[in-house]
Amino acid sequence: MMPVLGFGTYGLRGDVCMESVADAITAGYRLIDTAKVYQNEEAVGAGIKKSGIDRKSLFVTSKIWVEDAGYEPAKRAFQTTLDKLQLEYLDLYLIHRPRGDVNGSWRAMEELNTAGKIKAIGLSNFDQTQLSSLTAGAKTKPAINQLETHPFLQETGELESLRTAGVQMEAWAPFAEGRNGLFTNPVLEQIGKKHGKTVAQTVLRWHHQRGVIAIPRSSNPEHRRENLAIFDFKLDADDMHKISALDENRSQFPEWT
Repeated sequence: MMPVLGFGTYGLRGDVCMESVADAITAGYRLIDTAKVYQNEEAVGAGIKKSGIDRKSLFVTSKIWVEDAGYEPAKRAFQTTLDKLQLEYLDLYLIHRPRGDVNGSWRAMEELNTAGKIKAIGLSNFDQTQLSSLTAGAKTKPAINQLETHPFLQETGELESLRTAGVQMEAWAPFAEGRNGLFTNPVLEQIGKKHGKTVAQTVLRWHHQRGVIAIPRSSNPEHRRENLAIFDFKLDADDMHKISALDENRSQFPEWT
């Protein structure tokens, strides 16, 4: 079982990352997301340790980077990640990008999954064709595909395709990192005001009602707690329709494409 709302750590480093993770867990987050390329796995592990919470209560995700693609490199990269996080196992391990020998990486991840070192395995940034190509020769179906999705890139087709395939969509950059004026968007502000909620809470509730897992990141303790407070209201059909009209069907992160 995976929490529907988690804490992202992209861009958090050092003590700020450690303190943010520890406080996020104290605030109630149970899903913590990191990756090798974030260069903060040691700090995330330190934050988990500082929180003092039972490991079994947490759902920890990390990701293999492009340079470690392939069977043997993936196994080595996974162990390095585990050591940096100071954990005995991961709840979820993802192939971060569809580059290099992803089939070799997947075979390694399948073996680690069977051995109990990873509870679930999945993908990130794979389109439908890339996902189908990988699963054609796979023994284990990906549990997750983590994609850029937010009100300006709603990926409705991908969401339906993944749902049909039995793969859960997870949103990275669920706020588009504030790009394109998301936090001051008048439509989102109006909907939030209607429900007595912030734009951030409105967007996270929208993700939730679409059945998409979201991992917002914040170094602000108040914002971390605000982001958790989305389960005491519901967007109506008119709200959802207005947000759907914001879709520009383009990435807000051209540097990643």
